[in-house]
This record gives sequence, C-alpha cells and structure tokens, in this order.
Amino acid sequence: MAKAEETVLEIDLKALGHNYNVLRSKIKPETKFMAVVKAYAYGSDSVAIAKHLQELGTDYFAVAYVNEGITLREGGITAPILVLHPQKVHFTSLIEHRLEPSIYSQTILTDFIATANAMSIVDYPVHLKFNTGLNRLGFSADELPIIASLVEQQKAIKIVAVLSHLAATEDHDERAFTNLQLQRFKNICQQVDQLFKDKPLKHVLNTSGIINYPEAQYNMVRSGIGLYGYGNEPEVDATLQPVMTLKTIIAQKHVISEGESVGYNRKYTSNSKRITATLPIGHADGIGREYGHGKTFVSVNGQLAPIIGNVCMDMIMIDVTSIACDEGDEVIIFGKPLPANEFAETAQTISYELLTGLSQRIKRIIVH
Repeated sequence: MAKAEETVLEIDLKALGHNYNVLRSKIKPETKFMAVVKAYAYGSDSVAIAKHLQELGTDYFAVAYVNEGITLREGGITAPILVLHPQKVHFTSLIEHRLEPSIYSQTILTDFIATANAMSIVDYPVHLKFNTGLNRLGFSADELPIIASLVEQQKAIKIVAVLSHLAATEDHDERAFTNLQLQRFKNICQQVDQLFKDKPLKHVLNTSGIINYPEAQYNMVRSGIGLYGYGNEPEVDATLQPVMTLKTIIAQKHVISEGESVGYNRKYTSNSKRITATLPIGHADGIGREYGHGKTFVSVNGQLAPIIGNVCMDMIMIDVTSIACDEGDEVIIFGKPLPANEFAETAQTISYELLTGLSQRIKRIIVH
C-alpha cells in the first residue's frame, strides 16, 4: 500500500454535505438551520467547514466566543453568526464584526445596550437566552417583564431571536424532563410574542432534538455534533458519515521477548514473543493515557491492533504481532472505519471531548 508520511486529520467535505442534507431532511423546508462551528468546528477547521456549509445554504452559524466569530468573518463567512457566550470585554469587537450576541442576564443586557449606545448603534440584532432546566446560562422566565421594560426604553438593540438549551434530548429515559423543558420554552415564547412588538425567531433543538423532537423545531434548529457525523444514537449514526479521520504512520517496529516491558512505568509486559509498532502521536495530540492498556484499538491495514502500555506525550505503542505491516504504513486512529464515538467510549468519554481535544499541531487536510 502507499506509504503515509505523518499524522494528519482528514476533513471530508463530502461527508459534511451528506450529514447536512440528512439533518435538513428532518425539518421543514422553511425552518432555518444554524450550524454550530465552535471549538475549531469540533476540532476540525472552522473556516473550511463554515465555507462549505455556507455554500450548501446554511442560514446561521454559532460559535462560543467572539474571537471564533471574528475568525469566520475574516475567513469570508457572510451569514449571521451567533455568539453563544459573549463577554463584556469583547462587545465592541462583536459589533464591529457584525456578530450577534446571546444575551443571558440582566447585567449582560444592560452592558450591551450601553456599548451599543456609545457606538451610536440602532436596532442591533440580539438573541435572548432563557434557562429552562440546564441551569448553565439564561434568564429565568419571571424576568421577562423586566427584560421587556429594558428593551422598550431603548433603541440600540432589537430582539431577533429567543433560545434555550435542552439537557438530555438523546436520552429516552429523560423524555419527561425534555418535555418539561419544551413546555417551559413554549410558555416563554408565548409571553415574548405578547410583550414584544416584533415576533422573533425561536430555536431550542440541538442534533438529538431534531431527530427526537421535530415538533419543537419552531423557526430554526441548531446542529453541532450531527454535522460531524455523530447523532448520539446508533440508528442515527448509521445514517451519518464521520467527517474527521485521524491518521498516522508506523514509525518503528520492535520484536520483544517474553517478559519484556513496553513504555513508561512498564505498564505492559509481554507474556510471549510479540511484535510492537510505535506511532508518532500521543497525549499532547489529544489521545490521552486513558486510551492505553489494551482498552482501545486502532486500524492497521484493515485489522485492529490494541494500544499497549501507557500512552506517551508524543508516541503510542501498539501490538501488531498478527498483522502484516511495515514501517511507514498508514494507521487509522479513528474516523473511517473506526467511529470517534466508539473510540471515545473505550475511555469512558464522548466524541465531543475526543474531537475538540485534538491538538492544533496535527496537520489538517481538506478532502473534497
């Protein structure tokens, strides 16, 4: 087989388009689609991902922080961009780059109005975030009269959307709680429509919500992990394609005798003659020590090889005794055909943490 050259993260834009179309098919044609591209687009390449999604017709983008939104603007993204956790120190930059803040407290609301007034801004678009049970960020429902009064008394901002964040849409055992959150959000939306002259957009569903609660899609839905190929349920995963594939190479092979150890702290000792291979990737790249000790497998020439011993900062050792392979051969850490969620589960974590924890020192390659 062709020799690989280094550790790379392949980003498959065809798979991204496939996932976008699958998720779009779950909502009404008139429902807007917000693509979540925070944290380097879940560890990939936020500009490349957003550009392709914008070409496909994505209506809105969402990031966590202002600097992420600025990166998208500088990369050529012209669609509306929501900042989910804006901070006062960045309000001026947010406005200068035409980003839309998610306003979640009275303090943030009054501070943003003050900044907009100081910049002589009129009708700047903002989203109001309400806490319906996640208990992380958001106004409470009983603050609505105060919010309405504050908004009525000024002209600097305009409420263009109302949102909330659901806690457990992927967990069928939590349907009662999710329905409670949805009912709370419905009540809030009804009050908003009564209190504000303009009827703002409403968005509450995430990827699993799109699949499991389509009746609550309102005017817009948000999707993050689903775009990258994971839907939190096996049946959904089967319809999606992993966008990211992490690949590396075999740097060196060793033949070790019975009783010899491998790696730091001698956490692996051979019980027979074995062949090991060393890979140039480690916990500095986002593959932590929890993936070692034979719990997790990688793919070498189509066969599974266990990671043995402790994962090092820059290297991993695997057992390739029963696999025909050579130094320089390609090794798939996860992606196609090893889904990131299954890889992550071996370390009792989730695909979100694995993907967003990948080091920026890994070379990103865009595949069209």
